Amino acid sequence: MSGPKQGAAPSQEGRPGHRYSPGWRTLTIVILRPLLYGLLRRDWRGRGNVPRKGGVIIAANHISEADPLALAHFVYESGRYPVYLAKSTLFDVRFIGAVLRGTGQIPVYRDSADASLALRDAEKALLDGECLMFYPEGSCTRDPELWPMTGQTGAARMALKTGAQVVPVASWGAHELMPYKKGEQKGLAGSLKKGVHPLPRKRMQVIAGPPVDLTRYAGLPLDRDTLRAATDDIMAAITALLGELRGEEPPEVPFDHHKVLEERRRAAQEQAAETARGAVPEQARPSGPESARAAEPKAADS
Repeated sequence: MSGPKQGAAPSQEGRPGHRYSPGWRTLTIVILRPLLYGLLRRDWRGRGNVPRKGGVIIAANHISEADPLALAHFVYESGRYPVYLAKSTLFDVRFIGAVLRGTGQIPVYRDSADASLALRDAEKALLDGECLMFYPEGSCTRDPELWPMTGQTGAARMALKTGAQVVPVASWGAHELMPYKKGEQKGLAGSLKKGVHPLPRKRMQVIAGPPVDLTRYAGLPLDRDTLRAATDDIMAAITALLGELRGEEPPEVPFDHHKVLEERRRAAQEQAAETARGAVPEQARPSGPESARAAEPKAADS
């Protein structure tokens, strides 16, 4: 059982469909389902918003490296088998790679000419009726209070290209089980103790909302403005659901990780320049009227 078998789901259009092994999927259910029932307490809401059939995108917030399993449990108990887009390097890990291939997960190639393969395979899976799991933020949130960041446009592109529904989902609690090790060192994120903390049992809250209404983008070109606006609608729905779970008002403006990184990079460069200026010996610095005259541009000889 090293990979997808010939029993993979056929395409509805007669072409080779999204491939997976029913045996591998059954094995993961048999092993993980009772484990997750024993590990986590559940507060699940809105499972009826997850359609039982047809290609669908589950778009969720990402607060911990532990929330994919908890979210997968929620989706499975809602009647669907989850298909994730996973880093391609994981497919090279012994046994883990076999499980990922066997259950039909989709590799994402980063910094590679093959990056478009993930979108092609994701589109194929949606057209074949699979339930695709997207974290539009692209990584665990860097917001110090663990609110969703601005999203990337992949989920919106897939939805508008295939017509698949986007079901927004918010989860809360996985950060107590396993805080993100690269999270911010301030706010709620900074108050969490790193590592895995299974005891006492953590309560996993998950809520699914109704599909995001993207009809106003139908027929529009999939350009930057369209994808950005559709992505913002998806992230707004996820953030509102998380506010409901937390019983708090979300921030008006989402955390923009790329903007923050750019500001920190600029500040570091300015600090480095200031340090370099401070390293120049005082006596080596030009000063006084003589140095000022020496610094004046000289007229060219006529």
